[in-house]
Amino acid sequence: MDVYFGFMVLECLLTVAVMTMNLLVCATVFLHKELRCITNYLIVCLAVADFGVGAFAIPFSMVLSMEYTLCFYACLFLNCFPLVTTQFSIFLLLVIAINAHLKIKLPNSYARYVKTSGVVVLVVLCWLLSLLIGLSPMMGWNRLQQYVETSNKTMAVSFPSERAAFVIIPYNVPHGNLLSNADPGEENFSYNEIHDGHLVRCSFTSIFTPEYLVYFVFLTCTLLPLFAMLGIYADLFRVVRSHFQSQALWPTKRRELHMARTLFLLVGIFCLCWMPLHVIYCVQLLCPSCQRYESLERLAVFFSHLNSLANPLVYALRKKDFGLALQSVFLYRVLHWPRLKACCCRNHKVHPQA
Repeated sequence: MDVYFGFMVLECLLTVAVMTMNLLVCATVFLHKELRCITNYLIVCLAVADFGVGAFAIPFSMVLSMEYTLCFYACLFLNCFPLVTTQFSIFLLLVIAINAHLKIKLPNSYARYVKTSGVVVLVVLCWLLSLLIGLSPMMGWNRLQQYVETSNKTMAVSFPSERAAFVIIPYNVPHGNLLSNADPGEENFSYNEIHDGHLVRCSFTSIFTPEYLVYFVFLTCTLLPLFAMLGIYADLFRVVRSHFQSQALWPTKRRELHMARTLFLLVGIFCLCWMPLHVIYCVQLLCPSCQRYESLERLAVFFSHLNSLANPLVYALRKKDFGLALQSVFLYRVLHWPRLKACCCRNHKVHPQA
């Protein structure tokens, strides 16, 4: 119980931190015109997705960790929303990698081929694909049919509370026979609640099958884009290395290389934050009889949420001009300390980017 309460406190603090930091990133680009470039626009889109994680996905995860009994489709929506934001972040990191690759490999023709309108269309396409992938369980790829088949065999299916995966009451049970054979320790639901639809003990693994989480979400929608990003950055650093060996690296190229390293670091942090959770899902698929450690699963979920706080921090710390601009917004606009704002921005020059 103490561990559970500790995780709830950490999640609440993380929610506030994630929302604050990503709002600051959006406000910084909005208030500083010299920071308005395609790369930073993509970073703002990533910050919007991370803000959605803090505002909705983390609270939804806290509700799921309590395993309330909810209507099946209400529980399904709570589980699907984090998939949408996560998938959008993956697609956006891929777009950012492609953008950095084009800026370094095609410095002379980059502005001709890459336009803001085209990037906007690409971001909208990423959102639509993320919605399609994340909400696919609501279109039928879920455990509802399994619950229906189970309800046809027995009036109520339940497990001990400490190991409960789901609780379902068939909606077609006659009123007079409602839980007539139920044990005294089982939960009782009103006829109206049961008649409206299937009730489940809501948790992430009670709605999605391990095959969906591993084969589709992890191997197809996560690993493939990550491998593509690694290939893009490997080729990018190869090009820069060969250019560096042939002649001195131009100052503009040095800035672009520093930016590429920062973006590659974002990809690395994404892998570190999300891999533990996916490894747990793989173990549950390959070894369903293995013992489950609830504290370890909660820690893996917490690390996945921590990624939404790491993104703006890494970008602010690695990119000096952006970090100083963010400090000035926080000190002057939020805390109303103009002297500290002037101190932070003294001798501060921002290099505009394409």
